[in-house]
Amino acid sequence: MHRRTARGALIVGVAAALAVAGCSSKSTENGSSDSGGTGDSSGLSIQPQVLLDPQGAEVASVDVTDAADPAGDGNATCSGVTLAMAGALTGPNAALGQNILYGAKLALDKHNKANPNCQVEITQFDTEGDPQKATQVAPNIVTDQSIIGLLGPAFSGETKATGPIFNQSGLPFLTASATNPTLTENGWTNFFRGLGNDNSQGSVVAKYLTGTLGADKVCVVQDDSDYGVGLAKVVTETLGAAADPACSASVKTGQKDFSAAVSQIKGESPDAVWYSGYYAEAAPFVTQLREGGVTATFTSGDGTNDQQFVDQAGSSAQDAILTCPCVPAPEALADEYEALNGQAPGIYSVEGYDLTTIMLKAIDSGVKDRAGMLEFVKGYDGQGVGKKYQWNDKGELSNALIQIYKVN
Repeated sequence: MHRRTARGALIVGVAAALAVAGCSSKSTENGSSDSGGTGDSSGLSIQPQVLLDPQGAEVASVDVTDAADPAGDGNATCSGVTLAMAGALTGPNAALGQNILYGAKLALDKHNKANPNCQVEITQFDTEGDPQKATQVAPNIVTDQSIIGLLGPAFSGETKATGPIFNQSGLPFLTASATNPTLTENGWTNFFRGLGNDNSQGSVVAKYLTGTLGADKVCVVQDDSDYGVGLAKVVTETLGAAADPACSASVKTGQKDFSAAVSQIKGESPDAVWYSGYYAEAAPFVTQLREGGVTATFTSGDGTNDQQFVDQAGSSAQDAILTCPCVPAPEALADEYEALNGQAPGIYSVEGYDLTTIMLKAIDSGVKDRAGMLEFVKGYDGQGVGKKYQWNDKGELSNALIQIYKVN
C-alpha cells in the first residue's frame, strides 16, 4: 500500500509507526516514520468531509452499534490455525499496508484477550507492493497449511500477479485495498474485496469534480500501475468532455521529475488536476505543480490518501481533495487503535480490522481449514464498523460508499 513490535499473539516483524490520515507524524532518517510532533511543518492533515453514494449523493454518517466484535463470546476453542497478511510493509508506499496490518492487529488483540483457549496468530509477508516480489512470497504463504485465511494482497498489481496462485491453492484471500475492477473478472472463486472498486470510486470522483467543485476542465494524470491505469480510465470516461486530452499525461512509478507534465498542464490552465497513483509520486508531483505556478485544485484517490503525502508535499498539499472507497474509524475504535499501535488509524485500517474480524468469527465457529473458511466468507452477511459485508458471486461487496477528504 510496515514495521513495529507486536504484542500478544501477533508475530513480530513490523516496526516504526508510520504517519496516517488524521494523525501527525515525522519522517525518520531511514525512511520510516514515527508518531509525535506536528508531522509536516505546515501543520496540515487529511480530514474527512462528506460520504457519497454511487450516484454522488451525500450520505449521512451514522454511529454503528451492531458491528461484529472480534472478541466474540470468549468461549472459542481452536489450535493449529493461523492467518496471514500480505502487502507493502516496507518501501515507498509502506504506510498504506501498515494501516491494514495495524487494523488486523487490533482485531487479533481483542480476540486473543477474550479467548484464552483460541489464540490466533497472523504471519506477515512483505511484498513492498511489488508484483514481482509478491510472486516470490506467495508460494511460502500457500505451502503453509496452517494458514487458512489471507488478509491481502494490498495493491492491485500484486493481487493480479498472485491471484492465480492463491486461487489454485484454495486459500481465501480478502483484500482491504486492491481496487482495480478487473480483479473480480478473473474467475477466482476465493477472492473477496472489502471495499468498493475503482468503477465506483472513479465515477463518483468525476461527478464530484464537475458538480461540487464546478471543474469544467480537468487534467487526468496516471502512473503505470494497474491501480493507476484502471482508476484513471474510469475517471476520464465519466468526466467526458471535462477531461482535456491536451493535458492528460502518464508518469512512471518511482518517477521524481515531473517537469514535462507540469509544463503541459500549465499551458492548458485547468480547473483541477486528477492524479491516479500512489503518494510516493503524488507528493513530488504536486510540489512541482505548485512551484511551476499551477494553481488548479489537486485531487487524487486512495493511493495518495495518507499523511505521508502531506508530510512529503508540505504546504503544496494545502486544499488537496483526496478520496477513498473506505471509511474513517469512529472515535471509540480510533482510540483503541491508537492505544495499541501508537498512532491514529488511516485509510484501510477499518477494512483491515473488519476483514480480520470476519475470519476470526469463522475460526471461532469451528472452521479449521481453507475450505471451511471459504464457505463461511461466501455466506457471510454482517455489519462491520463502517459498512455491511456481504459479497456477490464474484467477490464484490453489495454496497459501496466513497469518502471525500480534504487537506487543511
